[in-house]
Amino acid sequence: MTIALDVTHDPSPSLSVDEARADQRRRIWAIVGGSSGNLVEWYDFYAYSFAALYFASSFFPSGDRTSQLLNTAGIFGAGFLMRPLGGWLFGKLADKRGRRLSMMTAMLIMCGGSLMVAVLPTYATIGTAAPLLLLVARLIQGVSVGGEYGISATYMSEVARTGRRGFLGSFQYVTLIGGQLLAVLVLFVLQQFLSQDEMKAWGWRVPFVIGAMAAIVALFMRRSLTETTTAKDRAAKEAGTFAGLMQHKRAVLTVFGFTAGGSLIFYTFTTYMQKYLVNTAGMTMQTATATMTGVLFVYMLMQPLFGALSDRWGRKKSMIAFGLLSTIVVVPLMTALAQVRSPWTAFLLITCGLAIVSLYTSISGLVKAELFPTTVRALGVGFTYGLANAIFGGSAEYVALWFKQAGREDWFYWYVATLCAIAFVVALFMPDARKTGHLRHDIAIEPRAS
Repeated sequence: MTIALDVTHDPSPSLSVDEARADQRRRIWAIVGGSSGNLVEWYDFYAYSFAALYFASSFFPSGDRTSQLLNTAGIFGAGFLMRPLGGWLFGKLADKRGRRLSMMTAMLIMCGGSLMVAVLPTYATIGTAAPLLLLVARLIQGVSVGGEYGISATYMSEVARTGRRGFLGSFQYVTLIGGQLLAVLVLFVLQQFLSQDEMKAWGWRVPFVIGAMAAIVALFMRRSLTETTTAKDRAAKEAGTFAGLMQHKRAVLTVFGFTAGGSLIFYTFTTYMQKYLVNTAGMTMQTATATMTGVLFVYMLMQPLFGALSDRWGRKKSMIAFGLLSTIVVVPLMTALAQVRSPWTAFLLITCGLAIVSLYTSISGLVKAELFPTTVRALGVGFTYGLANAIFGGSAEYVALWFKQAGREDWFYWYVATLCAIAFVVALFMPDARKTGHLRHDIAIEPRAS
């Protein structure tokens, strides 16, 4: 099957020096503006996961630590269930009304969700209404993040120059991981100044207040972004529709297969890993937080390196390497981490796992965006990613804790390996974007009207 080449936006190669410099400035600012909003989105979303160790007992006061974490993980997973809705809603908006408007709207919604979590009363104050309101806030955030991935992946892929898309597109995950890192770093700083009782009483609210304030700043930054779609594309009959998307069934199945294994192992080695080090390996909260802070920092720095590698040897080879290596190493790595006692050993083991995951995450958005034409690109990436992510990524913590509670924690390791094997098979049969992709030429980005 050959994917039609999208060349409608191929800019003129005969730009003057001043025009070329202006174009370069717009592209650099587009990457900065798009990725900064992405950082805030993911900070807000992951602040919940990292702070859950402290507020779980405030919303679910009965039961042991595992059951309390299981309840908060369930609500964390419920946020993922809204991602397909967010992917559809914001993908449709981005394809029909433009990327910029869609990104601004997603940021505004995330701000509201974070502020809601920050001021929520606890179970002791309003009873069962507390976890219900927490669920509502997470659903709001889930819609926002579900849209954010697709539109930011699409936008950053479109503004990047041909031959450097892997490197520049990797900044989506630089900022995504940076959002996680910032969330765990804020928690780490709070731990240095507040006692554990203070953290459980009110300290856990601080990260959500910071997130809401940062979202306002990012919203104003996104107002100045240039648009990557034309009026003709946005007015097309198939723009942002499922009918248009279903003309690219192979691309949809490819994105779904990659996301199933990629997001599952990503969340296993990032958000769930902090709980795993505490609940299984027996580390203290402070030690686990410090370890994951260092791990996430190194992982963030890996993304441009692996993104640049994909520019040299192709996206398909990167995805094949990811699928094969992750299938082989995930079980022995998780088994070793269950027995680890030294934080330095844990740091090295987790970093090795995430180096393999980087083969996928560094080009995650780009490899998907290259499969779809302009008119359904944001919808194709956002909705398909959101669906697979909701099923497999969002359930990662819940499934892991469920297996642990059932006394078969090792079964979770094999579950992750199986999904990675599926991603490997999908990679073997994916089309080569260098020959058939929709982003083989630079896309002209329109200056904003004064």
